[in-house]
Amino acid sequence: MTFPSFLQYEIFGNALNQYLIAVLILVVGAALRRLLSRLLSAVLFRLTKRYTAGVSEQELHELLIQPLATLLLLGTIYAACGVLRYPLLPSAVPGVEPWPKVALLRVFLLGFIATVTWVVMRLIDFALLVVQRRNELRQTPGSTRLDNQFLPFAKDLLKVFVIILGAMVVLGEVFGVNVTALVGGLGIGGLAVAFAAKESLENLIASFTIFLDQPFGVGDLVTAGDVSGTVEKIGFRSTRLRTAEKSYLTVPNKSMIDKPLDNLSLRTSRRVGFTLIFDQKTTSAQLHSIIADAVAALQAHPLVTQDVQMKFNALTPAGKEVTVQYFVGTTSYDEYLDVKEDLNYRLVEVVEQHGGAFAGTPVSAAAAVAKP
Repeated sequence: MTFPSFLQYEIFGNALNQYLIAVLILVVGAALRRLLSRLLSAVLFRLTKRYTAGVSEQELHELLIQPLATLLLLGTIYAACGVLRYPLLPSAVPGVEPWPKVALLRVFLLGFIATVTWVVMRLIDFALLVVQRRNELRQTPGSTRLDNQFLPFAKDLLKVFVIILGAMVVLGEVFGVNVTALVGGLGIGGLAVAFAAKESLENLIASFTIFLDQPFGVGDLVTAGDVSGTVEKIGFRSTRLRTAEKSYLTVPNKSMIDKPLDNLSLRTSRRVGFTLIFDQKTTSAQLHSIIADAVAALQAHPLVTQDVQMKFNALTPAGKEVTVQYFVGTTSYDEYLDVKEDLNYRLVEVVEQHGGAFAGTPVSAAAAVAKP
């Protein structure tokens, strides 16, 4: 192929036609990178379709198109730069690559390794998404709780290993560091690193303890020391809780296992306990009737267990104290409040039916209650 004579004019050691070819490669590569990245992700989905039940092709595209497009753009830039020649300086040593070419190659390698690491991390996201969807389709009893706790933990763990591996490749290929000697040297300074990162290591070990022992999982309502909330995520270093005030609380994993932990979500029932104080004018016959009918009313509720206690507990200057205790067979806090409210109304009705009066009730009000 022949070019016009003016395209043979050289600038910085390259003819204009070489610059033109480089620009064309960049333009074509930039224009086609999105299309090619979608094509590559589509081919990958076709190859893995039999194993990806429950995951759509669009979800894979959303994960891979951006990193693949970046990877293709880097390849385009490398191909465009490969067309050009890099002139040697007068002081250059013969047989040694010119420094602009070396610098560009190292920048390319750095970007290439970083982008490949990005692609691998997105593939990890896709693989764990496939595992999660497959488990949801199987609907194995009790598997959802374990998946919610294990899958985010496994994803973060794999990503950390990929990042460490990518960093080692960068040190070896881009900066020329002897990675083998570096890893060996870490053994010498390992003790100092361990002391410097003592808290982080303790929290990391605590995260494995939480995963293996499973004292709580994602979605559980827990109380550890002065901290209380619903578990939203269990990470390497910390556990994230959503408190009753809807704030997002981060607690070190070590604190979650070092303190007595109450998993409120594992309760079979919720306790209700309080004291009723009747005035001194309420007779013993009225108390007997009130207690008998109140116990019957509590036991008649379908969500109240049979362990109902209502006792004439004490005589005080304030009045006659009757303690009440029962358990609501639900783990839902809203349902617990509804049952408690319903039974409080029922207790008031029983007291009114038998002409009783609570301490502190004005005499006129008590008399009005006593009327048939």
